[in-house]
Amino acid sequence: MLELLQKGGPLTWIILLCSVGALGIFLDRLFALHRASIHTGDFLRGLTNLLRRGNFAEALQECAGSPGPVPRVLHAVILKHDAPRSELREIAQEAGQLEVPRLERSLALLGTIAYATPLIGLLGTILGLQDAFQQITAHGGYATAAEIAGGVHESLLTSAAALAVAIPAFVAHSYISARVSAVLHDIERAAIETIEVITTSRKPPTAL
Repeated sequence: MLELLQKGGPLTWIILLCSVGALGIFLDRLFALHRASIHTGDFLRGLTNLLRRGNFAEALQECAGSPGPVPRVLHAVILKHDAPRSELREIAQEAGQLEVPRLERSLALLGTIAYATPLIGLLGTILGLQDAFQQITAHGGYATAAEIAGGVHESLLTSAAALAVAIPAFVAHSYISARVSAVLHDIERAAIETIEVITTSRKPPTAL
């Protein structure tokens, strides 16, 4: 492995750093999303029963004791359960927007690694071929295969290393993006259902 890195030139070390960074971001986001995941359907059913009975304090405790962005957004909504429907929607929207940076943290960097690594490999390929042509020029156009093999080998190693990092990084970025989109969908669904339950369960004013 070390020999391949040395033969691939200095850019292979940059590609190696990119691979370490991509792996670290992927594992961090995967662990964070796993900790934040709950069964939204079951959680909403339990919360709905509390809200319909008017047990807002217990509903708040249920949200506070559950991990993830969905309970946090619903907690903000239930705190203002006396507000009009339009205001509850604004509260849910603002609370949801606060969760987006947490969910997408370092995701842009992972995407940058996925798209930039092939360009680094292309640069390494060009530099390796340039070295090969320099060998040919230095020998008056009669360089042997052994003399130009070093540059060609360097270019191929850099390209292969870049693709070996970029392809998994792109797949990882797509997977995490899909997971984030699913969580955001759960937030929107949970907020809509909770606001509907709160507003429809309110007692109409007593006629004088």
